[in-house]
Amino acid sequence: MITIVFEILSEVLSLYRWAVILAAVFATLVSFGVLDSRNRLVWTIGDFLYRITEPALRPIRNLMPRFGGIDLSPIVLILLIFVAQEVLRRVYGAIVLGDVNGLLL
Repeated sequence: MITIVFEILSEVLSLYRWAVILAAVFATLVSFGVLDSRNRLVWTIGDFLYRITEPALRPIRNLMPRFGGIDLSPIVLILLIFVAQEVLRRVYGAIVLGDVNGLLL
């Protein structure tokens, strides 16, 4: 049962990482005029990506200094997701496999 929970959490983090990447690429394409946000389908996709990623990106944007038009908050969030996945992997190893040394490294 614990393995299933850890696998689901790992997959959710992976999917969220991809959502952050897609949101960053989408925002870049809209800002360069490649995608027309007046198109209903494009707007729907952009709105969905904005709604699922903005709650995590907003606090990071508030803490980071401004770099002109460059938004580095998705990169920071992706790194935080990688760290969360690594912590999850180590906790799983400690609980299921009994590898307590993996928690310390």
